[in-house]
Amino acid sequence: MAKHILVVDDDALMRRSLSFNLEQAGFKTSTADSAEAALALIQRDRPDLILLDIGLPGMDGLDALRHVQLQSDIPIIFVTARRRELDQALGLELGADDYVTKPFDLNVLLARIKAVLRRYERTAPAQAAPDRLEVGDLVVDPAAHVATLAGKQLDLAPREFALLHVLALNAGQVVSVDSLLSQVWGAEYLGETQGVYVHIRWLREKIETDPKNPQRIITVRGVGYKLEPYCE
Repeated sequence: MAKHILVVDDDALMRRSLSFNLEQAGFKTSTADSAEAALALIQRDRPDLILLDIGLPGMDGLDALRHVQLQSDIPIIFVTARRRELDQALGLELGADDYVTKPFDLNVLLARIKAVLRRYERTAPAQAAPDRLEVGDLVVDPAAHVATLAGKQLDLAPREFALLHVLALNAGQVVSVDSLLSQVWGAEYLGETQGVYVHIRWLREKIETDPKNPQRIITVRGVGYKLEPYCE
């Protein structure tokens, strides 16, 4: 199975370029344009390695590193335009696995990525399977990539499953459309809200008794959606 790399950078061109080149090299990729979006994405789809910019809007890369370390041991390579030795020393001291400055040679970056992944595979403990999520009679099992409703398996496309998974992780709470786009589609799709609306409609057709009068996936007008437990 292809290794999954999360690219976290607020530069859209850099994200697209890195993502494209990594996929050409055989990796699976996802993207985030902020540390906050990356932390939310990690909860749903744990990457094997994170390429993390330091100079991010809001929470910067150094703070993001600390937050990642609180919830996982995912290896991190800083990819940043900051060249000062202090940044490099601080980043590595805090626990980053490597440090690459922009502009960089793609082959050098790929070699660093492969080296960190090899090192991590030798030392990492076995990862526990993600917990099943139960929202009333709806069960989402991310390890098996299966969702069931009243004991019957749902026929969900990959993006439908991912969307349901994010909603289940936040059951009872409103998830904004932008957050759904970032976590399910990636940072490159921000602003393209139609995809969320269409997939919500498809999901409702599969899990609602009356899709036109939804009781499970509730619209919070002007904000987003929330998944509520519902048993007939």
